[in-house]
Amino acid sequence: MGWLGLDDTDTLTDGCTTYTLHCLLNALPEGITASNPSLVRLWPFAEQRTRGNAAVAVELSTEDEPRLMEFLEAYWNDYLAPLRGLISQSDQQRAQAPTDPGMVWFSERPLSSDYYSRAVQTRVTIDEAPTPTRKWGGKGCIGAIAAVVWPKDLTTWEAIAWRKEERWNGVERNVCAMAIEHVSGLEKTFMTRDPTSQRNLISPRGTCPVLFGVRGTSQQAAEMAAALLLEAKATEPIIGMRVFQTNQASDDHLDSILSSTVKGIEVLRRGTTKIETEAGDWMAFAESGDVKLMAQSLQPGDQIDVYGLEASLGVVHIEKMRISYAAPLKVRPTCTACNRTMKAMGTNQGVRCPACKAKQSKPWTEIEREVALNVWVQPPIDARRHLARPLEWDFHHSC
Repeated sequence: MGWLGLDDTDTLTDGCTTYTLHCLLNALPEGITASNPSLVRLWPFAEQRTRGNAAVAVELSTEDEPRLMEFLEAYWNDYLAPLRGLISQSDQQRAQAPTDPGMVWFSERPLSSDYYSRAVQTRVTIDEAPTPTRKWGGKGCIGAIAAVVWPKDLTTWEAIAWRKEERWNGVERNVCAMAIEHVSGLEKTFMTRDPTSQRNLISPRGTCPVLFGVRGTSQQAAEMAAALLLEAKATEPIIGMRVFQTNQASDDHLDSILSSTVKGIEVLRRGTTKIETEAGDWMAFAESGDVKLMAQSLQPGDQIDVYGLEASLGVVHIEKMRISYAAPLKVRPTCTACNRTMKAMGTNQGVRCPACKAKQSKPWTEIEREVALNVWVQPPIDARRHLARPLEWDFHHSC
């Protein structure tokens, strides 16, 4: 028995590490059995990440480990090593790095390691990782090891179906719309369809082999959802399907809550909002929906709590936010005699009514703002990370 990890076999638009593992598992020699594989999303800001920055791992059982090592060595040389150095044609703005596949084998799984938690929350190196029994390749070993040592504290499941190879060249994906609608209403599926636009959220847009990946809170839910989609006549035929245990919707990438007082806000292009706080700048992006709207409603003196990821130069990208204290609005008082707004007479001289000349020493009146306090918001489902946990689920951020 041992654990195999694999990463970095795809580019921004082509290939798929899940499909690479699927093919490897289908080629296993007789007598070697595999458990359900793992699909592990890692730090979203990793420089050389591809589409979803995911690595895969699987537990393999065999009575003849040397024979398995011979197979893995040959498979690596024949099918995986040639993938090194690939770059796809892409109009994405993110700079590409050539693929650098990595594969690792652990005869014994490390019992305690914080390498996964660091790999999902920040930048890590191969030097920090537990040492595998065998390893092949380059930087892909970083994600491969993280996938192996993932402790599976919070898990969901994803059933992934792959297209026939002749349809990988950009032919439109055909997944039955009525079946997607039905699956999206099942109790234990999630992030299947955008409830506002009705857009399909289970199919990628590039030329990769994936037809769809349907997510569930249990293995049975993911399997049943995939079966319903594949049974539909309007869904195109596939080359294979496999269910992965995942860290999606776990919030494993988020560390502790951040709290601070607002100094001011700046609304940027397309509504992206920079919140200047006593703890630094926090960003609510245009696509973040209610997060952006809450950010734009803030006033100096408000106190807010957020969960987010620190990007470059210490700027935090907000993923969840709430207002814990709303600073009152300060307005000039109204004259009690003639109901006119009073005006300042000068520094530390109070205010005076412009009509009747009545004076008052207090220059400001505080008005309580109508703000929903301690209510968490997050982006709409089509703008969330794979790792983001829905607010409606019972989890620690709801307190």
